[in-house]
Amino acid sequence: MPEHHHHDHAHAHVERPLRLGVCGPVGTGKSSLIALLCRELSERLSLAVVTNDIYTDEDARFLRSAGVLAADRIRAVETGACPHTAIRDDISANLLEVEELERDYPDLDLVLLESGGDNLTATFSPALVDAQVFVLDVAGGGDVARKGGPGIERADLLVVNKTDLAPYVGVDVVQMKADAVAARDGRPVIALSRTDRASIDAIVAWVLEVRSSHQHGLLVPVDPGPMAAHSHAGEHAHEH
Repeated sequence: MPEHHHHDHAHAHVERPLRLGVCGPVGTGKSSLIALLCRELSERLSLAVVTNDIYTDEDARFLRSAGVLAADRIRAVETGACPHTAIRDDISANLLEVEELERDYPDLDLVLLESGGDNLTATFSPALVDAQVFVLDVAGGGDVARKGGPGIERADLLVVNKTDLAPYVGVDVVQMKADAVAARDGRPVIALSRTDRASIDAIVAWVLEVRSSHQHGLLVPVDPGPMAAHSHAGEHAHEH
């Protein structure tokens, strides 16, 4: 869970919808994860989505064509530069889209923001999102969770996606999840497959719990940081 306070003065109800970021490398299934959450939550919550692509609105068009939400609730930002720039360094375009959605749909409960596909270093600014999910997938290799990075280590939730593909790509999901848990110092990890109902229930429950914390003024956005500590620094400094 993201950090939250337990002081009485922090329990004020928050009117603004929860802003939840979803980031991770290219091809890990960020859009599919957002589509899944929209299908699971749209009967309970009022939802909207902001996608980020460098030159196109491909992800927004995918979500609209999937019919997971009314088309106008899915907006696109074309970053025109490295994807992490628009979610961390200059968040103005994304903030404008989120605020416009909040004006257009005053009943919003949750806005999902999808990062453009980047590498292991991309994270959202806490000025843009209240909590963030980092997505890996088994097809990216069983060792990727051990490679670290700010999202893997310190995002509010790490999702190891597409676990049903593991037999086809020679990945030990149990070991990959164990590596992810070891890297995260107690922060939550969910191994997800659209064919595994228990894993879907787990991520839906996590989102609802985070939203409840946000509603009650308990959620404090935590910045994973732009860089992770390099545990190997200095190891070979005296070899030459």
